[in-house]
Amino acid sequence: MKVFRGFHHPDVASACALTIGNFDGVHRGHQAMLALLCAEARQRGVRSSVLTFEPHPRDYFAAVAAKPELAPARVGTLRDKLLDLDKCGIDQVVVLPFGAHTAAMSPQQFISQVLVRGLGARYVLVGDDFRFGAKRAGDYAMLDAAGDALGFDVARMNSYEVHGLRVSSSAVRDALGSGRMDDAARLLGHAYCISGHVVHGRKLGRELGFRTLNLRFAHWKPAASGIFAVLVHGLADGPLRGVANLGIRPSLDPKDVNGGRVLLETHCLDWPSSLVGQEAYGKIVRVELLHKLHDELRYDGLDALKRGIAKDCIDARVFFASLHGQTHRQLTRDRI
Repeated sequence: MKVFRGFHHPDVASACALTIGNFDGVHRGHQAMLALLCAEARQRGVRSSVLTFEPHPRDYFAAVAAKPELAPARVGTLRDKLLDLDKCGIDQVVVLPFGAHTAAMSPQQFISQVLVRGLGARYVLVGDDFRFGAKRAGDYAMLDAAGDALGFDVARMNSYEVHGLRVSSSAVRDALGSGRMDDAARLLGHAYCISGHVVHGRKLGRELGFRTLNLRFAHWKPAASGIFAVLVHGLADGPLRGVANLGIRPSLDPKDVNGGRVLLETHCLDWPSSLVGQEAYGKIVRVELLHKLHDELRYDGLDALKRGIAKDCIDARVFFASLHGQTHRQLTRDRI
């Protein structure tokens, strides 16, 4: 999959089948839409393309209004979004920077400058609630009429539902914010996960006896936060069980090396022998957040913090033991 920042690049396809959206958390509704898009692209002999935005338009408008509370919580980072789009078989992604210029585009300008001249859209697939252009003035009917006039096909996909619930990024955010990780997994089609390079931290974990892997979550407002039982991929042949803190670490000095940044700090319950005496810095890992243990807590001193982490490790082991029992019972039922 090719990724471009903006469409003014010689390698951007001159003809494509396109869908447009933020794709924050590429959930099952997105996946169904992307499968249809890929089929239409193959039928037309053009690239399947996704046009997405960074920052999220609502992030931009919240900043302009100086009202950060209006910004949506972020399900995933740009890195995880691109990984998920790649898994869906998309040929190219154009990440359009969203700022004053893009926000001021009229629907007609967006169609002519971006869809037609910029991306050469032959087919455009949108959701049933799609709006575009300044003040969200453009809608499906306007896009469909423009397609007739300018020579590209337009299609609309209805909402995707699971057990009567409309699958949306808002529903995923709500599940993650409430710590309902099983519900989030059902909406996403897989366990909620965060990936990235392991970065340096304050190295406090090793002093406390709980060595950690630190990943930066490149947004100040993650949809999920707290302490979780997790699985870590990328350090060994199989997944490693662990316990992780996603958030701002309220018990630590805000002036530390990652002060002010959201981190996912993961302690593996059993470190692989291949990493004993070695460092994981720079490695790319993927962490699946399976079960929320509790919200972030502020501890009164390092001794209290150490006791809290120890209890979290115990609780995570209890969760994994129960999960193993459930899996065993399910396999038994399957054999019967």
